[in-house]
Amino acid sequence: MNYEVFSSPLYVMTKPIGARCNLACKYCYYLDKQELYREEKEHVMSDETLELFIRQYIEAQTTPNILFTWHGGETFMRPLSFYQRALQLQQRYGAGRQIDNCIQTNGTLITPEWARFLHDNHWLVGVSIDGPQEFHDEYRRNKAGRPSWAKVMHGIDMLNKYDVEWNAMAVVNDYNADYPLDFYRFFRDELGCRFLQFTPIVETTTPQTLSPESVTPQQWGTFLCAIFDEWVHRDVGEMFVQLFDATLANWMGVTPGVCSMARDCGHAGVMEWNGDVYSCDHFVTSQHRLGNIRQHTLYQLMKGEQQQRFSTIKSAALPTQCHECQWLFACHGECPKNRIVDADTHAICTDNLGFTPRLNYLCQGYQQFFQHAAPYMDFMKQELMAGRPASNVQLLNK
Repeated sequence: MNYEVFSSPLYVMTKPIGARCNLACKYCYYLDKQELYREEKEHVMSDETLELFIRQYIEAQTTPNILFTWHGGETFMRPLSFYQRALQLQQRYGAGRQIDNCIQTNGTLITPEWARFLHDNHWLVGVSIDGPQEFHDEYRRNKAGRPSWAKVMHGIDMLNKYDVEWNAMAVVNDYNADYPLDFYRFFRDELGCRFLQFTPIVETTTPQTLSPESVTPQQWGTFLCAIFDEWVHRDVGEMFVQLFDATLANWMGVTPGVCSMARDCGHAGVMEWNGDVYSCDHFVTSQHRLGNIRQHTLYQLMKGEQQQRFSTIKSAALPTQCHECQWLFACHGECPKNRIVDADTHAICTDNLGFTPRLNYLCQGYQQFFQHAAPYMDFMKQELMAGRPASNVQLLNK
């Protein structure tokens, strides 16, 4: 097959267990996606679909390095044999190319057998944990309402014991947002985590009502500024915080590694357990279903007209306030899923999400953060452009 050259690798995150999970986190945006397949019984990826996905995914890549990302639901609810089979198929169709795997998990099901597999095959693991026990257990509980923090920590202990590379992925909500330094220092000092990604909760219970777990714009701005001050004064070059890295990338005019802060959408699709492909993990709806890999290849779906139209929503659906904002270059309006504020009335409105010009709910918080971080971002940009390390920002602190 002859494919046009991608400016970046084709990226499709796959969900071998769909939305099924052993936890019932109160703020989870994905659990209700099971309703899309209510008439189906298993919600589990078959061997046939797995092989078709791996073959198409490898064929569609034009770069020598290929990354597979396994997501959920809870990925470890599939047996270890499923992922062993995935490795066999990657080897069969990879034709000697460099193939890497990363997997996202809530950490509660990690056993020595799992940890040994992850280590031996060099898988990167993303562990969802929302900070210290009090913060984490506030919303991350199982279906019986029991807390999950102790099991997550046991899972992390297993990863450390078997020397598995892992990163932390945390949610910032209405509760832990009020304790930014306790949150940050837990990951740095207690877990020894060097790579931290945190995501603000912005969810609605009705088209006009925010969920009670959602962080406020004021909380978000104060949270970011407090952690940034701690990070920039002592941890630059030692602790890698995804949002700060993405902000610096935009400051330098470089495409950031996280799509929410990039200029355009549409880079990362998602495939459900049955081969259905959607535009984005946050837009898994019938409206944004691109098709199924049994009828069309991943390449055709991700490069098709529907996905190309989706990729324009970040720039095409910006209100006047965004175009006039001095910080537009730093966030590009952030994720369309958070653009839920009417630009005139300031009311919450989620109809035609992403395609109607609206303000980002977190806009005030981001503006506060960009204003606060600007002198340091300017300095780090200057250092990097001169070929010096960004960690020289410590000189500015003095």
